[in-house]
Amino acid sequence: MPTVEQWRVFETHIESNGDYANPFLDVDVKVHFTAPSGRAVVIDGFWDEGPRWGIRFSPDEVGEWEWRTESSVPDDADLHNRTGSFQCVPYEGDNPLYRHGPVRLSANRLHFEHADGTKFFWLADTAWNGVLRSTKEDWSRYLKTRREQRFTAIQFVSTQWRGLKGGPHDGVAFVQGERLELNPHFFEHLDPRVKAINGHGLVAAPVILWAFREGDPGVSLSEEDAIRVARYIVARWGAYQVVWILGGDGHYEGERSERWKRIGRAVFGERRDRLVTMHPCGQSWVADEFNGEEWFDFIGYQSGHGSSEKNLRWLTEGPPAANWRRDPSRPVINLEPNYEAISSYQEHVPFTDREVRRAAYWSLLVSPTAGVTYGHNSIWVWNEKAGPADGHERLGDVPPWQEGLMPPGAQSMAVLHRFFANLPWWTLRPAPELLAEQPGENDPRRFVAAAMAEEETLALLYLPCGGEVRLKLDVCDTMERARWFNPRAEEWTEAGSIAGEYTAPDDMDWMLVIDKGDGL
Repeated sequence: MPTVEQWRVFETHIESNGDYANPFLDVDVKVHFTAPSGRAVVIDGFWDEGPRWGIRFSPDEVGEWEWRTESSVPDDADLHNRTGSFQCVPYEGDNPLYRHGPVRLSANRLHFEHADGTKFFWLADTAWNGVLRSTKEDWSRYLKTRREQRFTAIQFVSTQWRGLKGGPHDGVAFVQGERLELNPHFFEHLDPRVKAINGHGLVAAPVILWAFREGDPGVSLSEEDAIRVARYIVARWGAYQVVWILGGDGHYEGERSERWKRIGRAVFGERRDRLVTMHPCGQSWVADEFNGEEWFDFIGYQSGHGSSEKNLRWLTEGPPAANWRRDPSRPVINLEPNYEAISSYQEHVPFTDREVRRAAYWSLLVSPTAGVTYGHNSIWVWNEKAGPADGHERLGDVPPWQEGLMPPGAQSMAVLHRFFANLPWWTLRPAPELLAEQPGENDPRRFVAAAMAEEETLALLYLPCGGEVRLKLDVCDTMERARWFNPRAEEWTEAGSIAGEYTAPDDMDWMLVIDKGDGL
């Protein structure tokens, strides 16, 4: 009997005896698993070329599991009523994804945790083209570096889109014609890269259907075909430690949202073992559109790559700051803030690590702290050598992907994670009432983001341009210590007694930390 460690992947294959013109569309295979406790779990199998079908499943109970297949073509005895079993044993390694289990919502639905209750801080990187275009060796180097920099998740595109040209895989994920034709070789290339993300202790966050332009799958596919492709990807990768991003970079408001709601229900209505969100286009807030959808687990948004006053205020005073309190509660994650080294839409000047930190810390403090995503212009494009970004002509020539491995912004994200890991970040709530006056009122670049722990034992204030900050003394009456944290050099400086007025050491960005003096 095969043996599989808890939370890892049981995998097997079966082969049909039928001859199908289009197995992807013509045959459905469901797999019924019975847990040691007697609980029933049903997943989809997936066509894996020729007569072969794949089954992947992640067991969450220790003990003996049994499985049985059910085919939509009962006469195919090699697909229908096949049975088997395996033994699930405890995981004994040091990979946090298998030690603690899949990522889920916390009890208060404001942050993430593992299946065993261990807190999970979302720190993702947008490697949109990485899975599609990387070599095995380069992908491993990238993942090793990001893990050392304390990243916890990798966002990527999982089918063809405008950035696909030049990838080393076999063609495209599917071909649209009179009937949709899937190319399993495409996914055979991607499988080990998705698996490697987990192998480095990182959660995989695939965008299932990119949906920005007409040629993108989320736009060009019919609703029926979109559901079919999405269910296939979920069947193929759903046993990995993943968080699903159903749609990428799309417009999901109004009537468009109805289509995506139906797709979400069809894909995830029967399978709720992994978290799901949407990745909307820049500065659009779609949480209200999907508020009633049971499959929609957390609010993803994109503050984007603008630098105008309107862009900055959308993040600091707009929906991320104003709408997080609406029921039902959900974690709020900026899935695409200012990328390091990408040129801003308005000023056409590349964002530096300073703007990257500003967007990250703002995002973490204007909504309940749950995590944030980073991006670098060279990583998401994933060019082997300097050249244009396919489908993004306005970017001009982009350096090779290696330029994005160790830049200051990525190093700042490591500092950011270490900073939050040393405090009860999951208790932080936005607290603009701490401020006697808001420096960002006249200049949005000086906006001070403030948060306080639920028990009022800790307050954080992020000053993006240094300067002075004045607090209301009554909201800090229980505090005993004030210090400045340097998010560039990871250094601490005493800020003096609790006096209500503080001046940062210089005009760079600083975090003012006020607490009871018994930690951090």
